[in-house]
Amino acid sequence: MNFLARLRPQNSDQRLFIAFIGLLMASGVVALLADSIGWLALPVVALGVAVLLVDWRWVYYILLLTLAFSREFPLPGGLSMDVPSEPLMLVLLVCIVVSVLLGREEVPRQLWVHPLVVIMGLALLWSVISALFSVSGVKSVKYLLAKTWYIGPFVFGTLAIVRRPRDVWRLVGFFAVGVVATILYTMKRHAALSFGFDTINKAIQPFYINHVIYATTAALLVPYAYFAGRSAATTWARWLWYTALAILVAGVFLSYTRASMLSLIVAGLFYAVIRLGLVRLVLLAAAVAALSGASYFMSENNYMLYAPDFEKTIFNGKNFEKHLEATYKLQDVSGMERVYRWVAAARMISDKPLTGSGPATFYPEYKRYTVKSFRTYVSNNLEKSTTHNYFLLQLAEQGVPGFVLFTALISSALIMVERIYHRSRSVVHRRVVMAAGLCLVVIIFHLLLNELIEVDKIGSFFYISLAVLMRAGMWIRAEAPEEPASPE
Repeated sequence: MNFLARLRPQNSDQRLFIAFIGLLMASGVVALLADSIGWLALPVVALGVAVLLVDWRWVYYILLLTLAFSREFPLPGGLSMDVPSEPLMLVLLVCIVVSVLLGREEVPRQLWVHPLVVIMGLALLWSVISALFSVSGVKSVKYLLAKTWYIGPFVFGTLAIVRRPRDVWRLVGFFAVGVVATILYTMKRHAALSFGFDTINKAIQPFYINHVIYATTAALLVPYAYFAGRSAATTWARWLWYTALAILVAGVFLSYTRASMLSLIVAGLFYAVIRLGLVRLVLLAAAVAALSGASYFMSENNYMLYAPDFEKTIFNGKNFEKHLEATYKLQDVSGMERVYRWVAAARMISDKPLTGSGPATFYPEYKRYTVKSFRTYVSNNLEKSTTHNYFLLQLAEQGVPGFVLFTALISSALIMVERIYHRSRSVVHRRVVMAAGLCLVVIIFHLLLNELIEVDKIGSFFYISLAVLMRAGMWIRAEAPEEPASPE
């Protein structure tokens, strides 16, 4: 009896081991009886699930490390999925939900009801309502699912992982390794093509769909790389970050992407805006300018005065200087094609101002609302792109409420950057806040000319930066009042 008692599992670790051995043996027996080797995978799957439930953070870092290499694959019904990023997001979402249900999630209670989280929740809820009136239920449901597995891992996963400033630099480092690798790969291919303006889209394959996504991905990391370098504890780490910074900036400029080049200048100017405490004034000026512009163009159909000359609207694929010249002369085909889509979006908004056409339904719905006077050589839209303006896209697809909620989210985030930056007495905290805030500025600037939040390489850091700001707000509230103020 004493011998049998000693064989009995004495603790939870031994019981788990015995259970695993039992599952292994049972699956072997079933595999023999059913003559199917597939049953032998059951213990491996169970072990994988157990490991994930114990610590899912390694999946988060693998996701960031492989994110730059993710590729879009088509699915039945005209849908698509980014692989491996979206499957990993789904795994992380399940792990986070299970952790919450088991009471093991380490996100503080106050962050679950943070104003930014509340706005994101309301926006997701409105997307559900808008989807009920969608012209394509399948596309809208895919949008809702994707939005859920973006917010879950990149907001709540980041909130759980980031405990201190060095955690921010670590997670950015994982992503930066992949991005820098793809930039060096692109530069090697681009050099073989003489760094031509018309060959960049060929050089970035297969990791980026187009040069805009490539350049935006590099640009959004520039603020993080700069402030990570300034925060590095050792000389070698500092030089690693500054080397990455140089590669990122070179990637932006050799992409020949006008918006991305300008976004870095805008981020530099916004740094001064934050330091001077002028964020609210700038946001107010932007709102007044947008409303005034919309009123002018819609009044008495003034927008028709800017219809392009079909024969003169061209693409200077061989000469970047002529490309820039055509831009300010309103003869650039990509710029005027944007106007073509914007006019269609405006007419969609007037038709369904409350619910819109439904999430992810702009293409091909917009073609019913186009004005032929604005057509260009590329209006057949073989790549199935949308408005090239995320704010108009929100209005067209989710109506005024969806637009208001998204605008409230980014405005609140930018105001929060200024507020917590000036409240902080720690140079370390200020650098984290400024890095996340300027990353958001780079992304938001790109949203004026593109729709990128649903792109995995970019939308990920939109939500990660929001989470970092929420965490930084907690650190700054916990700072000792007697800590000396820093001139940073």
